[in-house]
Amino acid sequence: MSSKLKQLAIVGRPNVGKSTLFNVLTNTKKALVKDYEGLTRDIQVERGDWLGHEFEVIDTGGITDRESPFALQIKQQVQNLLSTVDAIIFVVDARQGLTLEDRNAFQFVRNSGKPFVIAINKVDSVKDEEVAKYDFYELSECPYSCSFEARRGVSDLLDALMPYLQAQSIKEEKYFTMAIVGKPNAGKSSLTNQLLGEEKMLVSDTAGTTTDSIGAVFQYADKTYKIVDTAGIRRRSKMQDGVEVLSSIKARESIRKADLVLLIVDGLLGPSDQDTKLLSYVVEQAKPAILVANKSDLAEKQIAEYRKSFREKMQEEFHFYSDLPIVFVSAKTSSGIKKLFMQIEEVREKMQRRISTSKLNQFFSEVTKRTPPPVYKTKNVRFLYMTQTEQVPPSFICFVNHSEGVTDSYRRYLINRLKETFDLQGIPLRIYAMRSKASLTKNKAEILAKKELEVHT
Repeated sequence: MSSKLKQLAIVGRPNVGKSTLFNVLTNTKKALVKDYEGLTRDIQVERGDWLGHEFEVIDTGGITDRESPFALQIKQQVQNLLSTVDAIIFVVDARQGLTLEDRNAFQFVRNSGKPFVIAINKVDSVKDEEVAKYDFYELSECPYSCSFEARRGVSDLLDALMPYLQAQSIKEEKYFTMAIVGKPNAGKSSLTNQLLGEEKMLVSDTAGTTTDSIGAVFQYADKTYKIVDTAGIRRRSKMQDGVEVLSSIKARESIRKADLVLLIVDGLLGPSDQDTKLLSYVVEQAKPAILVANKSDLAEKQIAEYRKSFREKMQEEFHFYSDLPIVFVSAKTSSGIKKLFMQIEEVREKMQRRISTSKLNQFFSEVTKRTPPPVYKTKNVRFLYMTQTEQVPPSFICFVNHSEGVTDSYRRYLINRLKETFDLQGIPLRIYAMRSKASLTKNKAEILAKKELEVHT
């Protein structure tokens, strides 16, 4: 098996350009970049490569001495992280020169004992490079002048650190990915930390602690998962600034890329209109979901017949997803976590389920006799046969004489019967109707169906 990738951490005080460097090194836009101090609060990890060598790049929160709700947590987080990485880039700002805050933040790097380089960012031109270094010789005999936005000087940083980052390339692995979504302060980061067994996400009573979508791989009961903790999504009218809007966009992107969505709802408050909008978006993307009622330990004590009332409110808010699975948990005490994973694996198995064409057409014959298809104009709609596509979750193609005559209500009828017959409750099934082409063989028709299906999806 291939070796573990080496890790490169980017460290410094707030607003010196760490996230910009992260995006450059990873060739992504995963770290939010904006002219706000302290925007990065969580650890962000992504793969980078240089001259054929792969390594992991880690973006960290800005280390600051100023009063901030997260300053102490970030310091502890960075200190713990630096004991595990292989090399460090310490970022400073050429325009502000060496500050006391830089000196204090640098102590974390020095005390780690790990190889490091000093990256002086925001050096506007090549002629200013030597002048920019004077202030920072106090920290290192060889600081590097850079402009991350212009991508100048970055290659020198990597050349200097490459002896510590070389590792054997590993094959990209496909993980079962779960996106954790929900309103701010519903307990998403607390649940993520509980699943990971480590405090990788900041946890605070302050709504809006997570600003990025953060991914991490972990194992549970010998199975490997990737979990993505997303920013809490509020109504657009309540978003305080452009940062929240960007975070919301990234959270929706995480939903689109996930295999499964865990919708976290505060059990004390119950489902809300905003949760409904979130779940509607999940349904639009044809993603299976599990409703996770968090803080259920507290809710059981404070709310009479808590689970019954929660389910009633859930049915009222989520009427469009009547078979949505639900698990009651407490991220704080780990209560319900085992049941959550049982439900995850049940959904995972259903997502991969294959149904033979012969069984589908036997099913098809029975349900269309029980409830005949609608009439299109003056002609009866006739279903010829049905087959499953290669898509996940399961999707199906029906070949009919008049595809325009297959109404949305009849599709829903077929989907509900499919779920009942083949035990696929909780899975967002899709049915595509295609006009039969009598002149085509069945194989050719299926090939054409798949091509047309790509257009639909």
